[in-house]
Amino acid sequence: MKRTHATHPLVALMRRRLGEGACDRREFLRTVTLLGVGSGAAYAMAGRILGEGFVDPAAAEPLGQPVEGGTLRCSMSVQEMTDPALFDWTEKSNVARQIVEYLTMTGPDNVTRPHLAESWEVSDDLKTWTLHLRQDVKWHNGDAFDVEDVLFNFRRWLDPKTGSSNQGLFIGLTEEYETGETDADGKPKTGRRMREGALERVDDHTLRLHFDQPVLSVPENLYSYPCAIVHRSFEETGADLSKNPLGTGPFTLAEFEIGRKAVLRRVPDFAYWGPKVFLDEIVYIDHGVASAAQLAAYASGQVDMTYDLDVSSLPMAESLPKTMILEAVTAQTACVRMRVDAEPFSDLRVRQAIQACVDVDAYPRLIYGGRAAYGEHHHVAPIHPEYFKLEKPVQDHEKAKALLAEAGHGDGLRLSVDCGNTTGPWQQQALEILKEQVAPAGIELVINMMPSEQYWEIWNKTPFGITSWAHRPLGTMTLSLGYRSGVPWNETGYANPEFDKALDEAEAIVDPKERSKVMKKVERILQEDAVIVQPIWIPKFFVASPRIKGLEAHPMQHHEFHGVWIDEAA
Repeated sequence: MKRTHATHPLVALMRRRLGEGACDRREFLRTVTLLGVGSGAAYAMAGRILGEGFVDPAAAEPLGQPVEGGTLRCSMSVQEMTDPALFDWTEKSNVARQIVEYLTMTGPDNVTRPHLAESWEVSDDLKTWTLHLRQDVKWHNGDAFDVEDVLFNFRRWLDPKTGSSNQGLFIGLTEEYETGETDADGKPKTGRRMREGALERVDDHTLRLHFDQPVLSVPENLYSYPCAIVHRSFEETGADLSKNPLGTGPFTLAEFEIGRKAVLRRVPDFAYWGPKVFLDEIVYIDHGVASAAQLAAYASGQVDMTYDLDVSSLPMAESLPKTMILEAVTAQTACVRMRVDAEPFSDLRVRQAIQACVDVDAYPRLIYGGRAAYGEHHHVAPIHPEYFKLEKPVQDHEKAKALLAEAGHGDGLRLSVDCGNTTGPWQQQALEILKEQVAPAGIELVINMMPSEQYWEIWNKTPFGITSWAHRPLGTMTLSLGYRSGVPWNETGYANPEFDKALDEAEAIVDPKERSKVMKKVERILQEDAVIVQPIWIPKFFVASPRIKGLEAHPMQHHEFHGVWIDEAA
C-alpha cells in the first residue's frame, strides 16, 4: 500500500532558498530528501525552480543493454567481518553490504534515498522521526523483515556493552548515567545508554525515533557503514556475520578467508526484493592495503578493478591501456591527533604550539601536487554543506616557542608519533613534512612506523598518532562520531560541553547558510582547543576495466553494485 504524507513545512523554505540562489542544487536535493521528499520528486522540483531538466540518476536508463551474469573481481583487503555494529573499516562493509542492507542509501550524488525503509517523515521540530519499512522484504532464511529487526539493531547500537560508534550518531536517543565505577581521582565514571521512550513500535512495519534534541541528518546517519541491519537472531546465532551470513541483500557469502578472499554469489531472483542485480558473483581478492599492489594485480589481469589508488600510483595507472580511472572529491582525511588526557598533550599550550608550526599549504602541494585541499584543524571539509571557511592557519614558529616555554619546555621537546600508513604511504609523508615544520620550534619528532593492523589496535589509545577518517556527507556526522564527549570513537579523549552544545545547535538547523553560521563557532572551538593537526582533504581514485559498466566513484568508497554489469565486448 502506497503511503502519502504531508510535505514538511521546511521544504517550502528550501524551495525559496534555491530560487533565490541562497543554496545550490546539490544542497537543495540533499536537504529536501532528508525531510521526506522522494528523490525523483526532489529532482523534478529542482528542475522546475531552475528551469532545467534534471533526472534522478537512480532512475536513469543505463547506458547500453545490461547483460546478466559474470564475475566481478576486485582487489581489496579482506578483513574480519564479525559484527557490523563494530565495523571500523569501509572494506569490511563492502563485503557485508552485499549480504546485509541499510535502511537508507546515499548515492554518489550525495542524495539519500529509501532502501529497507520505504519512506520517512519528521515532525516540524525535527525531534520525532517516523520510519516506514518495506513490507515485501524477506531474509534469506524466509523470515519476514519487520520492525522487530530494526528495534533489535537500535537497541544493540545504543547499548554501552556493544561499544558501537553508532551511539555518537544517535546521541539524542541516549542519556548519561553513572556506571558505578570511579576514575583515578575518585570521581564517578559516566556512560551513555538508550533513553526510556526513545524507540516506539507503531506497528509491524513502522517505528518512531524520539530524540531529545532536533536533528536533521537521521536518514544520512542510517547509511553510516556500521548501521547495517542484521537479523534479530544475530546474537543467538553467534554474533558473527562471516559464519552466519544471514541477510536481506542480493548476495550470500560462498567463501571467506581473512587476508585472502571473499566470494559472494547472487541469491535467486525470487529471494531478493530489491533493484535488479546483474552480476552472478563478486570476488574480493586481498593483495594488501597498498594501492600499488592492487594496481599490479589489475595490470596483470588478476582483477577487474581496485578498491583504492594512491596518488603516487596515478602515473602508472594512466599509462595502462583500456583502463578507466574514476575519481571522487571527498571528505576523507587523516588527523594527526593528540590525546588531551596524556602528557604532554594535556597542556593546551603544547598542542597549540604544534599547530602553530604548521604550514598548511605544504601538504596538498607536496603530497597531491595541488590536487587536494588543505585542512584547518577542525575536521569539517570544504565540500560539507555546513562548512564555514575560517582564516587560513598561519605558521608562526616564534609563537610556538613562546607557548612551549610557558609550558615548561623552553629547552625543547621530544615527541614520538605512531603511524601505520593505514590508507597509504602519504600518511608517513605528511608526518615527514610535520617533522620538518616543528623542528625550528625546538620539537624533535620521531616517527614510529608500524604495520597498519598494529596501528588499529592502538588508534584510540596512543597519545600521538595519525588516524585515517572516511568520508561522511556532513561535517556534523564526523564531529558527532569523533569529538563529542564520551562517544566510542573519540580517540582524543576530548570533552568540552561548550563544543557539544554548539554542535547540538548546528544539527538542529535546516537552512545550510544559517547552519554554517553556527558551524563557525563549532569549528573555532575545536581549532582553538588544538586536538588535531589536519594535513589535507584527499580525493579518492580507483581503476576499472571498461568491461565493467554502471560503476561510479562513491565518495565513501562504498560498493553498491546494483545496476553494475559486464560487457564482454568492450
